[in-house]
Amino acid sequence: MTPAAATAVLAAPAPPGFLSPTGVEIAFLLVGLVTLGAALVSVTTRQLVHAALWLVVALGGLAVEYLLLTAEFIAWVQVLIYVGSVVVLLLFGLMLTKAPIGRSPDADSGNRWAALTVAVAAAVALVWVVVDAFRTTWIDLDGPAAGTTEVTGASLFRHWVLPFEALSVLLLAALVGAIVLSRKAKADAAAPAAPGKEGAR
Repeated sequence: MTPAAATAVLAAPAPPGFLSPTGVEIAFLLVGLVTLGAALVSVTTRQLVHAALWLVVALGGLAVEYLLLTAEFIAWVQVLIYVGSVVVLLLFGLMLTKAPIGRSPDADSGNRWAALTVAVAAAVALVWVVVDAFRTTWIDLDGPAAGTTEVTGASLFRHWVLPFEALSVLLLAALVGAIVLSRKAKADAAAPAAPGKEGAR
């Protein structure tokens, strides 16, 4: 081997590996553990308000994970939609329905083991699919951001237009169905009151 070739081999960057994690990868692992712990507490606690607050921690941890993966647009969507809208809507629902603040025995289900089995099976299947699909894929965390608004929009509307529009139609159908069901429930609740009024007359 010539000296020039040896210098080129030494200067070449080492291939990524699990035995030499970078600071960003260590931070990703730590945030992932915190997110997992918050998610577990959210589904195991018997206090509904605490479950909602731990859900905020879990969803915020996911947003931090997206930031560490240079997916800035997805991270802010996670914060604005899930943390800023869904969880706030859930808390308002708890307040409007006068849910108990303390421990709620009704929050505990007798199907705990069945739910645990389904959750573990779904988690194993998801991890297996993701690892098998991206086994040799590495994200350059030190390079330019790969998840900016421009890159995400170009990929979404260039390669995923049909699934995006199908999802929009699905959400619209769910919204219309919710409106129809709510109006039907109001009509059924008001129907028994009509004969009583006529009898009183």
